[in-house]
Amino acid sequence: MAHIAVVYHSGYGHTQRLAQAVAEGAGAELIAIDPDGNLPEGGWETLAGASAIIFGTPTYMAGPSWQFKKFADASSKAWFGQAWKDKLFAGFTNSASTNGDKQVTLDYLYHLAMQHGGLWVGNGMMPANSKAATRNDVNWIGSFSGAMSQSPSDASAAEMAPGDLETGRQFGERVAVAAKRWAR
Repeated sequence: MAHIAVVYHSGYGHTQRLAQAVAEGAGAELIAIDPDGNLPEGGWETLAGASAIIFGTPTYMAGPSWQFKKFADASSKAWFGQAWKDKLFAGFTNSASTNGDKQVTLDYLYHLAMQHGGLWVGNGMMPANSKAATRNDVNWIGSFSGAMSQSPSDASAAEMAPGDLETGRQFGERVAVAAKRWAR
């Protein structure tokens, strides 16, 4: 069975809730990046042993949080030794605006994975883009390269759209299926 790790930063709890949904779907271990941009003890070792790594960060000012960026920069040690080469990677993000330039953040996560010699897993979901679609449908935002969620700036993490959390859960399942297939 593939070992999957979800490494994420969350500023206000919304990205953490999405990380939990993704981890639930993937059967993954959560690794929270702290407010200072550091991993918990054993975090680097967990990532080294994972067959798939799922990145998560809020989108702030058209990119990942500085805490996630600090983690990404620190991953250069793994990059130098090609420690993450041929692992599967995926990513997710949350922002207050419906668009919020979340695609830029997913592109950043994709390029980070490519720097490490990894293989990217998109979400594989059709968008909810018909007239009958509602805000609580799966993949309502219509992302293909990873999971996206939107949380109004005045909403608590407990008020996240159920469809966004279900999108995260299904996205995690997809990564788990891909990891199982890749492990053969």
